[in-house]
Amino acid sequence: MYVLVFFAFLAFSLQMRNSLEQRRRVLLLGHFLRRYQIETLMQNLVDGYLRALCERDTERRAAIWTVLDHTESQLLGQVQNLIGDMGEADPRQWQASTLGLGLPLATHWARASTFDLRKLLRVHADGMAAVMANNDGLSQRDRAYRLCAELLLLQHSCHWYCKSRWVASARMLARHQTHYAQLLEAVSPATRASYARLTGI
Repeated sequence: MYVLVFFAFLAFSLQMRNSLEQRRRVLLLGHFLRRYQIETLMQNLVDGYLRALCERDTERRAAIWTVLDHTESQLLGQVQNLIGDMGEADPRQWQASTLGLGLPLATHWARASTFDLRKLLRVHADGMAAVMANNDGLSQRDRAYRLCAELLLLQHSCHWYCKSRWVASARMLARHQTHYAQLLEAVSPATRASYARLTGI
């Protein structure tokens, strides 16, 4: 009986500790994100790509792409500025576990299995910049598709930092009907390689 009570109390304590850690990460990232309109710009881009690709009138389609070019530049600038701002916090606070499941104190007892969110966001920013420059000569459709994948993977990384990889992947599937593996396949090879190096995926 006492053993059951002990393990129940231990499980409850670990869950509470894990919840507190996750809440701290959410608040920390939110503190820096609130200075920007990154999520709004991302949504505007995704919606804009759909409008542009469905528009049959050549002039109107060209006008939409011009607006989207400006939105892309704004978004990239804000992500780059965010990364710079994040240097204000203790570097240890940007560590997150690469384990699939969120576990309490994982960044302390499994230091080898962690990633630095700032470095991961730099990978995303570099990936976005490369796609926007279109060095691979992609069509407008393929370029928009790849940039959407880069943006969604950035969003996944933020959710992973705040909660866990499993939670981030579940959210991605629920909100965008996209599997994590599909997302990794859709980004540029350079992004995929750098991402794998940092996360071990």
